[in-house]
Amino acid sequence: MSALAATKSPYEGAVDFAYSREDFQALSKLVYADAGIVMPEGKAMLIYSRLTKYLREREVTTFAEYLRLLNTDAGERRRAINALTTNHTKFFRENHHFEHFAREVRPVLVRRALGGGRVRMWSAGCSSGEEVYSLIMTLLGDDKTMGQRIAGSDIALLASDLADHVIEAGNAATYPAHVTEEMPLRLKQNWVVTNGANITMSDTVRSLVRFRQLNLLGNWPLKGMFDVIFCRNVMIYFDEQTKAKLLDRLCATLQPGGYLYIGHSERLVGPAAEYCEPVGPTIYRKHAE
Repeated sequence: MSALAATKSPYEGAVDFAYSREDFQALSKLVYADAGIVMPEGKAMLIYSRLTKYLREREVTTFAEYLRLLNTDAGERRRAINALTTNHTKFFRENHHFEHFAREVRPVLVRRALGGGRVRMWSAGCSSGEEVYSLIMTLLGDDKTMGQRIAGSDIALLASDLADHVIEAGNAATYPAHVTEEMPLRLKQNWVVTNGANITMSDTVRSLVRFRQLNLLGNWPLKGMFDVIFCRNVMIYFDEQTKAKLLDRLCATLQPGGYLYIGHSERLVGPAAEYCEPVGPTIYRKHAE
């Protein structure tokens, strides 16, 4: 068998649409170019299963034909990339980060905010909003009256993600009621509204968040610097070069003395390691000038 024939052999299980190793390699390169996500060959059938519904909708019969469409239709390309991103999250995931924030960072930010200062935070790779609202609830705290005073100050949290559908979910701020089991009781009582089988984040909480679609590998139309950045479990899909570049950009947008929180299996690499120091498990503080 020739090398070309071997390359174009179909994957086992690809029964509805023609799908070859060559198709997978082209899709893998496309995902890496657009989103920095590395797709090893073990993910070949995951790509197939997530994209087949789009082939049906566009009435194409082969992945080769769909690839040609992706190269000419920017909207379809973005939809395909969205489908291939993983969005797994929950309220107060990796809770030691929120405990550190409450203990070490919140008092400083609250004093500044109530004194008329500016506080800015960023959840980069926010998924469907659970991380975002966990952070805001922690900032507002157990005392509802004080929390409402804090919310009335100059505080904002940018919540960004590559995938449009999770941005829509975060904006809706509505989740199954069982997720409240993961929340500290007082925070739930203060900042969550129960609606039958669902819960919705309170207007006070939602007023502090701005959801935006943003590709972390693209341009960042950001204004000003951030006091806190959460970028957790995003870089596990990147190669070392992409991780180093992203971390350098993230740390460059931190205020001196600001904090960066990353995922439990991630680490600081590249130039960012020179101007941020570890202060806890996967928690880093930018050197003060």
